[in-house]
Amino acid sequence: MNALPEKSVDLIFADPPYNLQLGNGLTRPDHSKVNGVTDDWDQFSSFQAYDKFTHEWMSAARRVLKDNGAIWVIGSYHNIFRVGATLQDLGYWIMNDVIWNKTNPMPNFRGTRFTNAHETMIWATKSADQKKYTFNYEAMKSLNEDLQMRSDWTLPICTGKERLKNDEGNKAHPTQKPEALLHRVILSTTNPGDIILDPFFGSGTTGAVAKKLGRNFIGIEQESKYIEVAKARLKNTKTATPETIAVTQSKRSQPRVPFGTIVERGLLEPGTVLYDPRKRHAAKIRADGSLACKDAT
Repeated sequence: MNALPEKSVDLIFADPPYNLQLGNGLTRPDHSKVNGVTDDWDQFSSFQAYDKFTHEWMSAARRVLKDNGAIWVIGSYHNIFRVGATLQDLGYWIMNDVIWNKTNPMPNFRGTRFTNAHETMIWATKSADQKKYTFNYEAMKSLNEDLQMRSDWTLPICTGKERLKNDEGNKAHPTQKPEALLHRVILSTTNPGDIILDPFFGSGTTGAVAKKLGRNFIGIEQESKYIEVAKARLKNTKTATPETIAVTQSKRSQPRVPFGTIVERGLLEPGTVLYDPRKRHAAKIRADGSLACKDAT
């Protein structure tokens, strides 16, 4: 990340190690092994070591983020509170925490606690006084059946054809995120042509969705086996056409002309009768630019 130019990316999506502290791993009541995350990259000697790691990568991320850019970080109860504190300590301004509510979470096999059915994403801008960040409100409303998008997103985890497998038929990456999740993140907070950085690229979900939505991306990954998985995935990912990725704009951003100005300049005369497309209603133009429809004005 240090090799990237200062203030060069529009959005950062980070899925860092969660510091799960699994120790000897997870087992079911029948003592069979659960395929959890026990890789070296998720091992930290202490909370202090994890905090140091988080502070370092977030500082590097802040340097390459444009002043009007934003960052998303995803995590679980193991790390998200520490991540949020570090974001605030470094000067980022938290806009929302978004809950990814999993429709098909892994159960708590031993029945010793609640099923961990969600993960949390934090969306933050670079500073509190930055007002020109990207938020495509109308696009998200359109995606949500013309209702305002909430901060709780109910989506399934990766299964079936979307779940990438290695040559042995096992999961290619233990924490692959669903494309639907990144679709919302990228659609809501970037525009076509923007540059997205994922400093923990993994299986390449961010890159695949960015490519489909006409965004540029930079992926950083240290594990060679995941690099190969991501490369193969991206090679088979099609780029969207310009007409399919246009972002829905607010009507408030469209140019408007006061109706009175049209009358004042003689483009329409007072007394002219206007009709709706089906000619069910008629309205007469008044000299002040108002419309009279029967008893209504």
